[in-house]
Amino acid sequence: MVSASESYARTTINVEELTGIKIGHSSQQRLVQKQEFPEMTTTETVEEMSIDGGKVRLRTEQGKKCEWKDYKAVNAQGTIAAYFLNNQGLVDWVQKQPLAEIFSCLGDGHDGIWNLFTAIAPSEQRFEILDWYHLKEHLYNVGGSLRRLTKAEDFLWQGDVEATMILFADCKFKRAINFLDYLRNHRHRIPEYGYLQQQGLTIGSGSVESTVKQIGRRIKISGAQWNKSNVAQVLKHRCAYLNGYFYSSKYNYSVPN
Repeated sequence: MVSASESYARTTINVEELTGIKIGHSSQQRLVQKQEFPEMTTTETVEEMSIDGGKVRLRTEQGKKCEWKDYKAVNAQGTIAAYFLNNQGLVDWVQKQPLAEIFSCLGDGHDGIWNLFTAIAPSEQRFEILDWYHLKEHLYNVGGSLRRLTKAEDFLWQGDVEATMILFADCKFKRAINFLDYLRNHRHRIPEYGYLQQQGLTIGSGSVESTVKQIGRRIKISGAQWNKSNVAQVLKHRCAYLNGYFYSSKYNYSVPN
């Protein structure tokens, strides 16, 4: 449990201070890699989820530049999981959760995230919502007239994509053209945000962004580099800890075959 939140070297010190038993950092790592962490299935109906990507630094040969690779994390209404180079594993895990008849899918503009949502459930079960804060960030990155940007924000808050596009129709600079392409690509994911907020519904993917940060507090410890073959298990270990596996009865558990 301790090594799920601290480096193996630090865990060695803490365990020895607490128990008087010294377990070296290499032994700590081997124990984690041998452990089978059970799959977690929440007992609560999942009405919203969000997916995002994180980064992990891989160990490379001495003298070579370090390599960063992506993993995907999902927050299914408070229950989390993360997968490295295994999108199908993420899809399979989510499909084991008790999904609502219609559930909200929140994410930024990355196509890979929406492809995962598409694989998870049919379109009639998904209510896709483009993260409001990413949308707003893309808008203000366009630059130019502040008056136009403010007006566009008001239109987008109301879910009026057409009116927003008209505002930038005459713009010829690249950032505006890219923003229009972004709106066309995600127009069906841009709801009336103001109404959703009034109804108490989530309009941002902050939950999974927080999840990625929480995972990063373990896998991005200063100087940490991981063997590629060990990353998936380290993510399972960290997620088990964050889900409360070591001390909670919130979940149903099944050990993978």
